[in-house]
Formats: sequence, structure tokens, C-alpha cells
Amino acid sequence: MKNCKQVNSILMEEILCSLGYFPNKENENEAWYLSPFGSETKASFKLDKRKNQWYLFSEGVGGNNIDFLKKYFNYSINEILSWASEKSFSSFHQQTEIEKPNYNITEVAEIQNWNLKKYLFERGLTQRSFRFLKEIKFTINNKKLYAVGFENLSGGWELRNSFYKGSLLKKDISIIKNDSNKIVVFEGFFDALSYIELQEKLKEDIIILNSISMLNRAKNYLKSYSEILLFLDNDSAGKKTKDELLSSFSNAVDYSFIYKDYKDFNEFLVADKGGFIQQEEAVLFCKK
Repeated sequence: MKNCKQVNSILMEEILCSLGYFPNKENENEAWYLSPFGSETKASFKLDKRKNQWYLFSEGVGGNNIDFLKKYFNYSINEILSWASEKSFSSFHQQTEIEKPNYNITEVAEIQNWNLKKYLFERGLTQRSFRFLKEIKFTINNKKLYAVGFENLSGGWELRNSFYKGSLLKKDISIIKNDSNKIVVFEGFFDALSYIELQEKLKEDIIILNSISMLNRAKNYLKSYSEILLFLDNDSAGKKTKDELLSSFSNAVDYSFIYKDYKDFNEFLVADKGGFIQQEEAVLFCKK
């Protein structure tokens, strides 16, 4: 569980973005948002990027991350710490890497581990997706771990296994290039690979945010495409991210109606395949 000091060290831009709020205007030192606490037409919520502090002029209140989360959720300190512990804020992970130099990647290889193959199989993926993934062996506080790894543009890794979800090194977007003028947007790599699983032949480029805090960086890449297909999560943050992209790009089209009864596209894929694949088939697959 994170403590208050750690929560206050997270970039507030990431917290706001995770909740679906994006600046109306910003520069290197500050950003202005519409109030997250109520409706308004003129942005009165100011974020001081240098101090990582906020101030809401319409109410005359402000403070740090803890102050914001207490007001936004009406949470106790323990509830705030619990909420933050479930998130994967890149600014927190980058700070952790500085504080803990024993975060270490020991091996990057093709997917071979039986447990990882079984995990991928249960998430609806097949060997068709393996070429986009690596088996990452790493240590945290001298504890040896392994996970499925998906690389981003900065050489960082999104890591997943049946009991672990995290990232190592620098947070960034990921792109799967196919020399297309059309691009498909996903939040997570499991959703992107689920899309690939359902294509007879992939024709579009794909961009994976890896965190909605990477949205502004993604926008710079999306500008060069003639058609943008949105497959974002069906939660509040995903819907606000979708609305932000639809308002920013006239050539963006929302496709979340395809999986409207599911949280995300991967959940839709698993349901479409009839749930988990039978154990006998999984064993045969994993031994290949």
C-alpha cells in the first residue's frame, strides 16, 4: 500500500487523466481544467505543474493530491491509499525505480513458460499473438518474478501474469505498424491483441495507450492518419477518453458499441470464444 507521501508524489496530471479530465489549456508550468467537482463553462481549476498543487478559483480551495482525492471521492485516508494502490501511475513507478535500483530485468526471451502460455490462452489469445510479446524475467527487491511483456516506444515494458499487473522502466505508448492510413486505438495491449486475433489479416496500424495519461502523446501520432477507429474501455475514464478524441479528431469513429455489454474488447473476445478454453486443449497448446 502506498503512503501519503508517495500518493502526493504522483503527477496530478496522471490522476486527473485517469479520472477522465484533460486540460482546456496548458503550458510548461501550468494547466487549466474545468472543475472536476461540478459543471462550469470556464476553466477555473488550475494545476501548478512545478509544485504539483491544484487550486480551484471558483471555490477558493486547493492543495495536494490527497486533498484532491478526499474532496473528489469523499474518501478517508485509508480509502485513498487503497485506491492509489490499485492504480499503475507511471510517475510513481519511475520514482520507485530511482528509489529501488534493485528493480532489474534479467532476461527477455520468447514465450516459453507453461504458466504464461496458459494465462494467455485463458485471456483468449493464441500463438498468433506471441510475436508481439516477450517473456520477461525480472527481480523486485531480490524476488525473482516472470511475466508476459509488451514493449512501448521508450523501451519500457507492460507486464502481466495471472497474479501481477505492472510496468517497468519508462511509461509510453506502443504502436504496431502496418503502413496504413487507418489506425485503431486501444487502452491496453490485451485489447489490441484481441482485435488482431479476430482479423483474418491485419490491415490497420494500432496504437496502445498503456495508460490514458499517455493520451496527449498519442494525439501527436494520430494527427497523421486519415481514419481513427476507437476501441476504448466501457468505463467512465474510457468514455471520457473517447469523448476527448472524438472532439479532437473529426475523422475519429467510436466502435465501442460492438462490445457495449462488456468492460473492454478482451472481455468481449473471451465471451465470444465461449469462456475459457477447455483444459485438455490448453494443455496440448501449452506443450507446443
